Amino acid sequence: MEVIKVRDYNEMSKKAAEYITSKVKSSTCINLGLATGGTPLGLYKNMVLDFQKNKTDYQHVTSFNLDEYVGLSEDHPNSYHYYMKENLFNYINILKSNVHLPNGKGVSLKKECDHYDKLIKGCGGIDVQVLGIGQNGHIGFNEPGTSFGTKTHVVKLTESTRQANKHFFNDMDEVPTHAITMGIQSIMNSREILLLASGAEKGVAINKLLQGDLNEQFPASILQLHPNVTVIADEQSLTSHISIQDITT
Repeated sequence: MEVIKVRDYNEMSKKAAEYITSKVKSSTCINLGLATGGTPLGLYKNMVLDFQKNKTDYQHVTSFNLDEYVGLSEDHPNSYHYYMKENLFNYINILKSNVHLPNGKGVSLKKECDHYDKLIKGCGGIDVQVLGIGQNGHIGFNEPGTSFGTKTHVVKLTESTRQANKHFFNDMDEVPTHAITMGIQSIMNSREILLLASGAEKGVAINKLLQGDLNEQFPASILQLHPNVTVIADEQSLTSHISIQDITT
């Protein structure tokens, strides 16, 4: 696992965008796994700026998002479909037919989950998966206690995760209680993983990721077994407990 230490959120976002755009430019066909929430907003902003300046071509890119809330339509302003359009897809030339997110309004959520895994596999798998990390170690919406063997599934969101997402809604009653998420096995099948972390509140989680034990109570710990993980983390999220030899600057 390579750890790239950066000064702050802005530098993390720029480094992440350079990482992703370099992969896009050097490939004739690439599948990106994308994340939502507050952490990757800067990444997407810098990808849009790069597109405007350098005209990086995304027509050969296929995207798969980690998750989507259950019960929200695609045009709901708090759905991840809407988030991705407003923060990235509307401003680059990725083909609409190449954009994929779970359908949280599906008639059969079990069938939707199975379909999503088959779709990813049918497209050749994910080349680079972008991740954030929750304070409790969740990746995607895979909460503590999730089996490392899970594929895409429906999950009941913990109160801490709902609280962390509350600021996107008017009040807690509007925050969905369930989501569809890629499973841990689905994430681990990605060829490369790019994990982003910023802020002192992520310090404990990053420390556990890098130096803790493999434990299903801390889902992100499974990434210790992945052969190609890059972590871009700012100074606030990297605690003093991390030894200097673990960090590539």
